[in-house]
Amino acid sequence: MARKNAVPPDRQSSERFNEERATFTMKGSRPDLEAGVAAIREVQATLPPRPGVYRMQDARGDVLYVGKARALKNRVANYTQVDRLPLRLQRMVAQTRSMTIVTTNSEAEALLLEAQLIKRFRPPYNVLLRDDKSFPFILLRSDHEFPRIMKHRGARRAAGNYYGPFASAGSVNTTINALQKLFLLRSCTDSFFSRRDRPCLLYQIKRCSAPCVGRIDSAGYAELVGEAKDFLGGKSSAVQRKIEAQMAKAAEALDFERAAMLRDRLRAATFIQGSQAINAEGLGNADIFALASKGGNVGIQAFFIRGGQNWGHRAFFPSHTEGLSEEEVLQSFMAQFYEEVPPPRCILVDRPIPEADLLAEAFREGAGGKVEISVPQRGDRRRLLDQARRNAVEALDRRLAESGTKAKLNRELAEFLELPEPPQRIEVYDNSHIQGAQALGAMIVAGPEGFIKGQYRKWNIRSAQTNDDFAMMREVFQRRFARVQDEDPDRDGGMWPDLVLIDGGKGQMSAARDTLEDMGIEDVPLIAIAKGPHHGREGREVFHFPDGREKMLPENSPLLFHLQRLRDEVHRFAIGAHREKRSRAITASPLDEIPGIGPARKRALLLHFGTASKVRAAALDDLKRAPGVSAAVAQAVYDFYHPGG
Repeated sequence: MARKNAVPPDRQSSERFNEERATFTMKGSRPDLEAGVAAIREVQATLPPRPGVYRMQDARGDVLYVGKARALKNRVANYTQVDRLPLRLQRMVAQTRSMTIVTTNSEAEALLLEAQLIKRFRPPYNVLLRDDKSFPFILLRSDHEFPRIMKHRGARRAAGNYYGPFASAGSVNTTINALQKLFLLRSCTDSFFSRRDRPCLLYQIKRCSAPCVGRIDSAGYAELVGEAKDFLGGKSSAVQRKIEAQMAKAAEALDFERAAMLRDRLRAATFIQGSQAINAEGLGNADIFALASKGGNVGIQAFFIRGGQNWGHRAFFPSHTEGLSEEEVLQSFMAQFYEEVPPPRCILVDRPIPEADLLAEAFREGAGGKVEISVPQRGDRRRLLDQARRNAVEALDRRLAESGTKAKLNRELAEFLELPEPPQRIEVYDNSHIQGAQALGAMIVAGPEGFIKGQYRKWNIRSAQTNDDFAMMREVFQRRFARVQDEDPDRDGGMWPDLVLIDGGKGQMSAARDTLEDMGIEDVPLIAIAKGPHHGREGREVFHFPDGREKMLPENSPLLFHLQRLRDEVHRFAIGAHREKRSRAITASPLDEIPGIGPARKRALLLHFGTASKVRAAALDDLKRAPGVSAAVAQAVYDFYHPGG
């Protein structure tokens, strides 16, 4: 058993807590309640009455559950009292063979660590936030004389002011476009900015003040930046009044061109405020959460309010919620949600949650001050919460309707393709190349809930040097299934497909079938989908079976559209990956092959000599005279092109 104090030095660090693996591991892989209890008791006997986080693990070391505790010894002891546990936790205990323990300085730290580990390991017995991709922010950088406004995702390492989160990339793009019209801030990269000798198109369409060519000085630009910060920080009314006063003054001075420009800026401000779906004026910074449940399914609606403006809303559908109360689900959801998103000082929820004070304490560091989690009972806040609740119910209803349709399609798919049961994991394969050049294989994955984009894969084709689609398909299947045989030989890790679709006809089917048979794999269902005689949707795609049979679906069949959508998605992914690879090949330089030559030195050599061929022909002394190139680098370049000296 491993135990180590852990203090989070940085909220955004993925390694905030140090830990070691447990050493108590019981033998036996089959569910065994007595073995699970014995493993837990052995760990529990050594635990201190301190706060921390525990992980339940099965015989393979896979994490089953992550929990936090105010007193580890007491909390873990509860799992040995099997009769008091619900069936869900009894199943978990029966699978448990080892534990990992991490102690923390406080229960709030334990809560933060618990959320981080749940997102990392995605255990089957924890509530999981399915849609955990990073949220977009607006970043107003501060590391340049003329700061740039831009969309940002991921870690917030760049110097500047971050405004968000926004519910979607679309809402960020719309807001940035309006902010450019309102404040005329640049959005171009620093390298593009430094190369300009005349204004770009954004200046012509009145979305930039062209600081790159001196159309505005640093003081004037700094004033625009200050106004943008005030507007995004919640002082939009003051900014509008200031622009109105400037417009009136310009009109009085008969400076109609400036007055028209200020009028357009006011219109942009009105657009931003008029596009708000809810009235959040006076609320400041707040997040609003409302939960709806039906038939064992849970939906949570979130509204993001910043500076009194609605920055979008999104519905979430957490999984693994069976046997938990709605309050527990909402609490677990919030802990995971704010693992990456900085919390506001005000959080409104539609029901009391069990450990609201603990959550508020845990969020304090990320929010930069005291956090209030409350259930409003009246007034504007209550009306906003009621609106969030209505949205939660409607979103869940739509989700259930979509799920019902998908489940029906899955059943029809199993029947049409003669599968024993509806597939839970569908893999679709395609190749992309131009006469064999830059050949690439692609795989997409779909499940009952739709596409699983995090599991898409692509392969650079190694062996097939000619325009041979069948050889490419053989290589892709050999590499893909050799790896899955090695990593998941028992087929219980969720890596094996229940159905494989191939974009192609009889030839591709034969290549895939023969490859799998040579590897000893004969029980993975294979289907090839080829366009019909007229090569279009009207041609009604033909489905080729491994035994040579062919089937077709009616022209307007929903199942046909579903399978076409799967085929079109892998086609889109393969072509996109191939274009990216081809673009890299086009922009590649012979200098890329020289060891130790990075982008900066390559750029310096090309700027000095003009072309890679001239670099190759240059004498050693000429290479040394190139700006930014040291004697050692010059010698490395010369030796690469003149190995004989």
